Amino acid sequence: MVRFLPPVAAIFLAFTLAGCATVTRGTTNDVEFVSEPPGAVATTSLGSSCTTPCSLRFSRKEEFSVVFRLAGHADETVEVKSRLGGAGAAGLAGNVILGGVVGIVADAASGATLEHAPNPVKVILRKLERERAAPRPSSPRRPARPPAPQAELSGPTAKQG
Repeated sequence: MVRFLPPVAAIFLAFTLAGCATVTRGTTNDVEFVSEPPGAVATTSLGSSCTTPCSLRFSRKEEFSVVFRLAGHADETVEVKSRLGGAGAAGLAGNVILGGVVGIVADAASGATLEHAPNPVKVILRKLERERAAPRPSSPRRPARPPAPQAELSGPTAKQG
């Protein structure tokens, strides 16, 4: 019985020190990026980018924005937030049973209870209208001719009658 106790104590200690969500879900999350039409470059505020459709891995605690760019289309920006996920809440419940307060603190500190939203990140890119042709510059106008000089009448004009 004495030999059996140390391994059991070590397993119990491992579950106590590591949160359930940290063990079962990990501290990173893959976020998918999808655009219509496909082929847009998705660039995050964290510096990573990919060409849609694609996915990138982030720490569950990281919040970021992503800009979708495709030639001939308007850019679209989406904010991606971290929130308590359904599976993360289940991990917290598991801590009540197995991990106790230490497990809850470990999961909260690691972000394992969180997930990114929205995920997948989907956008429909709006096609830009072609720029209208700029009006042609009119040819330079010639300066108006000065009015023709009028004959001056000299002397008094008398009306005879």
